[in-house]
Amino acid sequence: MFGNFHIDKAKLAYAAFGAAALAALAWAFAPRPVQVETAVVERGRFEQSIEEDGRTRLKDRFTISAPVAARMARITLREGDPVRVGDTIAVLTPVMSSMFDERSLREATARLKAADANVTGAAARVEHARVAQEEARLELLRTEKLAREGFLSASRLDSARLALAGAERELEAANAARQVTVHERAQAAAVLQPAGAAAPGEPLAVRSPVSGVVLRIPLQSEGTIVAGTALMDVGDTDRMEVVAQLLTTDAVLARPGTRAMIERWGGPPARGVVRLVEPAAFTKVSALGIEEQRVNVLIDVLDAPAAWRSMGDGFRVTARVITASADDAVLVPVGALMPIADGGVAVYVLEGGRAKLKPVELGGRNGMVGWVRSGLAPGQVVIVYPPPNVADGKRVEGRRV
Repeated sequence: MFGNFHIDKAKLAYAAFGAAALAALAWAFAPRPVQVETAVVERGRFEQSIEEDGRTRLKDRFTISAPVAARMARITLREGDPVRVGDTIAVLTPVMSSMFDERSLREATARLKAADANVTGAAARVEHARVAQEEARLELLRTEKLAREGFLSASRLDSARLALAGAERELEAANAARQVTVHERAQAAAVLQPAGAAAPGEPLAVRSPVSGVVLRIPLQSEGTIVAGTALMDVGDTDRMEVVAQLLTTDAVLARPGTRAMIERWGGPPARGVVRLVEPAAFTKVSALGIEEQRVNVLIDVLDAPAAWRSMGDGFRVTARVITASADDAVLVPVGALMPIADGGVAVYVLEGGRAKLKPVELGGRNGMVGWVRSGLAPGQVVIVYPPPNVADGKRVEGRRV
């Protein structure tokens, strides 16, 4: 009896060991949830943009040169000094009276007539810019009225305001160009003055044709110079633009009037608007040795100069041209988006501990998020960068990124 008890006890021990071994094998080979990273679908503002390095430059840069061969006194101005229209920037003492033969006289007369024609053309451009400004102002008034009545969107109203701002700046540029042509005509007329008007030893004051800031002085010290020598570069630092070299495939989206942001220049971001996409492209070799077709895109700075006063001529910036935007968009990380067989896009949604493949309709995407028009709702949990072993209906265990 006691021997049978010992035998039964041993059998029970073997059976328990076998059951434990089977349970361990079943646990070892049982399918386990796939570890995945997840994120929550949210609502927010979406912007799709083209980002490219650019540089700043003054819209109007003027090089003032010597009208005659002369002895130049030392220039007292320095880079950064302000000048106004008519300020004396250099004093010249002509080294000899102007001497003309018949051919030189005809050339000087022709230059004066050309200067007169330039003044007339500049006056016409001023009137054209004034008409364009008035047209933009009237269009803004009509747009504001329709927007208040709910017939137009806010983006249409913003475009009308930007158009008026651009027209005002075009008028300012036209007036500045007209001032330049007036002073050029005066210089051309001075060449035809009698010889006694520029007698040796009589100082000749060279005056600035525009208001602005001294940018560069090639010759600071006193010396003898020839006619046409550059004396000084002057420009208005309040009239700044950004030049960005965009790929031609991107430039077709950066139409005039498109909003832009100017960033990473050392100060706060500044608002801008695309003024012009130059009509001719050029070939540029990238850092990887790839030939690219690029085109210059000119962006006007819209913010008041006080906001970007420390941004100077030739600064390196990042221009971000905004091609699409939405204020209340359903946003999903781009890492959750994946192509599917029919050419569309889908995401894996985490539901009940399992991955469920859901097609979505995209309105756009940028480097961070995608704008989902349909297929997802805010608050849903999606799988980010799904591993290869994730499939529709697969058990998963998520951890928030």
